[in-house]
This record gives sequence, C-alpha cells and structure tokens, in this order.
Amino acid sequence: MYKFGTLLLLCCAFFSLRAQEYAIVIKGGTVIDVKNNIQEVMDIGINDGHIVKVEKNIDTRQAVQVVDARGFLVTPGLIDLHVHVFFGTDPARGYCGGSSAIPPDVFSFRTGVTTVVDAGCSGWRDFAIFKREVIDNARTRVLAFLNIVGSGMRGSPYEQDTKDMDGKLAAMTARQYKDIIVGFKVAHYSGPEWTPVDEAVKAGKLANLPVMIDFGGTTPPLSIQELFFQHLRPGDIFTHCFAQLGSREFIVDTLTHQVKPFVREAQQKGIIFDVGYGEISFTFSQAIPALRNGFFPNSISTDIHAHSMNTSMKDILNCMSKFLAMGMNLHDVIQAVTWNPAREIHHEDLGHLSVGDVADIAILNLRKGKFGFYDYTGQRIEGDQKFECEMTIRAGKIVYDLNGITRPLVLPRAIPANGATH
Repeated sequence: MYKFGTLLLLCCAFFSLRAQEYAIVIKGGTVIDVKNNIQEVMDIGINDGHIVKVEKNIDTRQAVQVVDARGFLVTPGLIDLHVHVFFGTDPARGYCGGSSAIPPDVFSFRTGVTTVVDAGCSGWRDFAIFKREVIDNARTRVLAFLNIVGSGMRGSPYEQDTKDMDGKLAAMTARQYKDIIVGFKVAHYSGPEWTPVDEAVKAGKLANLPVMIDFGGTTPPLSIQELFFQHLRPGDIFTHCFAQLGSREFIVDTLTHQVKPFVREAQQKGIIFDVGYGEISFTFSQAIPALRNGFFPNSISTDIHAHSMNTSMKDILNCMSKFLAMGMNLHDVIQAVTWNPAREIHHEDLGHLSVGDVADIAILNLRKGKFGFYDYTGQRIEGDQKFECEMTIRAGKIVYDLNGITRPLVLPRAIPANGATH
C-alpha cells in the first residue's frame, strides 16, 4: 500500500509538471527588443528552451519558475562580436591555443553574454582543433571569424607571413563549418602591403561572408580611406574604431576634433564600425568627439582576452556603461550589443526576443549612483548609471542568477555544450 501511494504521488507530480504551460515566466521587467520595436514592461514565457509568449500579464500559475524582473531591463542575450577564446597553456602560441586567450564560460554568463564571436584566433590549419577543444565544450554559443593567416594568431613571424594568407583555403574551411564560421579576420599585420585585406575579401566573396579588419600598424599608416572605398565591401567590419595609436590612422581628426568626412561616407556606404575595446584600442579622445559629432558605433564589443579583462576594459557591461556616460542613449546601446551584431554576422535568428526563438535572455540592472570610467591613457569620465547583470538565461536554462530572483530557487545545472542550437 505504501509503495502504491508513493507511486501515485510521483505520477501526480509528473502530470502536474506536464500540465505547466511555462518552464519559466519572467515577470514585470522592461523589455527592450530593438528588432520587434518593444521598450515597455512585458512578461516573457519560456518553455522547451524557447520563447513561447511575450505579452503583458502572463498568468504565473502555469509556470514552474517565476523570475521577478521588476525594476530591471530584459534584453536579448548579449552578443560580444570581438573576443579571443581559443585558449590553451602554451604562451608561445599566443591567442591560437595559447595562454593569451581565455575560456568563454569564464566571463560570458556573469555579464549577460550568451553568444561570443572569436575574432580570428584560429586559421584554417587549427580551426578543427579550436572547434573540438573549445567550441564543442562551451555552454556559451561560440561563433568565429577565421583568420586569413593559416596559422592564426600565433604572433610573429606567423602573422607576418603573406604566403600563409590564403583566401581560397579560408573560404573552403568556412563552407565546411558554415554553422560556426561567420566571416574572416585580418589582424596584427605590420607592413604597407594590402595582401592580408585583399586575401580576406577574396575569402569573403567566395563564402559570401563579411571581413573584420584590425590594422596591425605601419609607418606611415595605411590609408583607411583607401581601405573603405577601394578594398572593403558594404557589410565588412572595421574594428578598434576608436583606437588612437601612432601606427594607425584615426577616424577623428585630432586637430579639429571632427570625424573625417570620408568616415561618415563609409558608414553610409555600409562599412560597419565596431568598438573592439581591447587593452589599448580605445580612447576617449576619439570616442567622445565622435559621439558629439553624431557618429556612433554600429556594435560595441570587448576584444576580451587575458591581458585586457583586468585593464580599463573589464567586460562588455563596463563598455556599455561608458557609452551611456558619453551620451549614447539606452536604446542604441542595447541595439549595439544585440540586434546590430546579429545582423553583422548574418545571424538574424539571434539578438531579439521573438516567439519561437531560442530563449537567450539577459536581465540587467541599470544601477544609479556615481561611477568613474577611464581609458588606458588615464583619461577619466564620470557617469550616473552603470549596467550590472542580474540573470542570464541560455537556451531556456537559468545559467546565472546574481541575487536569487527566481521562485522557486533552483541552482543552475549544466546544459549541453552550446545549448540546443547554434
């Protein structure tokens, strides 16, 4: 009789759970979904890893868990367009299986990031290893720009070898891994030749994917006007756009403090301007006058790696907070870390909160107070608000909960690598 009663209770519990319409309901947060033109208090219902309802006043009696998001912002999971996550233990390998890169799950969920895009750590020679050792084992969704150098970001002399820059082989690799590779990367080349850019664009044309450009620098600097209008295509990406390094041309004239006219023309043409903050690749002396001139980045990214994460950059939320402090409005900042980067990498399935989509969601607290922000040169500004991540949901699972805002509170459990889908 005791066994029968226990079995009956278990069956009732099972069918009760089956009857629940939602695994999670996010209640009372201000939803900001740029693609769907939503910026108001809404509820979100999640089931089977997907968003099943976005509307006011969802009945929480049909939910297994309820997240109290009152007073918080609810956004699509953040997309960091420029990271370095092909980590390893050999310092001699730099960012290509070396100790300069970092594991994606170390920094992603605690900052609301659900998708990262590795910016060229691997070339076609090592991409299969990168996929097997990092991408396939990450809970974060990891996509990648493939380096035009076959040996990837191993430092000199590898990254200076123009004979190892092969657009055809890069494009073949991208087609082989079309669900993961989203474009091609030029980085760190120091020389007057246009070979790295032209080979990357060749790969981009063959695979129908964008190119991300990071000039390594040369003296005199290569002309970015020539880059934008004679080499790149609409949709190609100029990262580190607010850098002010002596070996690169700046987008803001340091004498007039005005954005160079051809830079505006390039953005209007369709060239994408990405922050790619990094360790020394962002300065207020470029960003502040640019924003005052009405020139805004298309996407805000971190260029996070072992050397940048503890400097002025810190994480994507700190970068977003800086742009708020410089005068960029909340809507545009959220757009620059959600819907814009999703479109830039041709992944329009990401970066929004549409019914039927995978439930990748960030819940952010916009704290009020007095905060200081600085760049690597020591210039400092102050702001009165700062982003903090309260919760991250990846593929319908709560993977980070800062203050226990879920009822009933269930500790996050491991989810399959890369969730349910790329």
